Amino acid sequence: MRKSDRLFQLTNLLRAHQPLTATALAERLGVSERTIYRYMDDLSLAGIPVYGEAGVGYRLSEGFELPPLQLCAAELEALITGVNLVTVLTGKGLADPALSLLAKIEAALPAGRPASLVARSVRVPDYRRSSAEYGRWDQLHGAIAAGDWLTIDYGAASGQQTRRLVYPLGLFYWGGRWTLGAWCTLRQGYRDFRIDRIEAQAPAPDCDDPPAWVSLAHYLDERCAEPVSRDRAAFSEIRPTLVESPNRKKSERD
Repeated sequence: MRKSDRLFQLTNLLRAHQPLTATALAERLGVSERTIYRYMDDLSLAGIPVYGEAGVGYRLSEGFELPPLQLCAAELEALITGVNLVTVLTGKGLADPALSLLAKIEAALPAGRPASLVARSVRVPDYRRSSAEYGRWDQLHGAIAAGDWLTIDYGAASGQQTRRLVYPLGLFYWGGRWTLGAWCTLRQGYRDFRIDRIEAQAPAPDCDDPPAWVSLAHYLDERCAEPVSRDRAAFSEIRPTLVESPNRKKSERD
């Protein structure tokens, strides 16, 4: 977590639970007490009116408020619904930051407009996929971000089982299922794999780099250029919701 995020989180803790001792704050933030002392100096230098009282803990000056977040009701509803979708449909690697974002939104709202009230008007049931699929999403997301090759055991719709060496490029949500877009060495081309059909996966170290043209942008271009079908049209007209690493580099469905 970035230092600026820590300072924001620290300020919100003091707003909600003051006074708090350095020990309590250190436990909440997962840092040392010495780090808390440095953070307090940083807050003071930034103009945040925080002060400590021996034997009591740290407080913010009475009446201190962060600037309110100016969002209309519709914007707030859209934002919170999106956060709730992320927490339900993705893995822990994005769900936890989404919950942290929601806490920041609640802290920055004007008095009388807690985000929880808006969240009640639009529900995103937490149906939860299997724990294996939930964990697999995180592993795939991490491999994409790191640029790692993977070995996967995949069960196609026909029932055929194959082991593939793939270079993952992006995760796509199709309103009911996630697919992994990847370069597949077995097929020497781009392929899409439903993650609920990936039965096992493991890092594949010591692999050569993929062909120079292999990239997410090229993958999407190839998909859009294919003969139009219902799924293919989704790429050219409304491209599916995509999760990718910001620095990532003829497809047919398996």
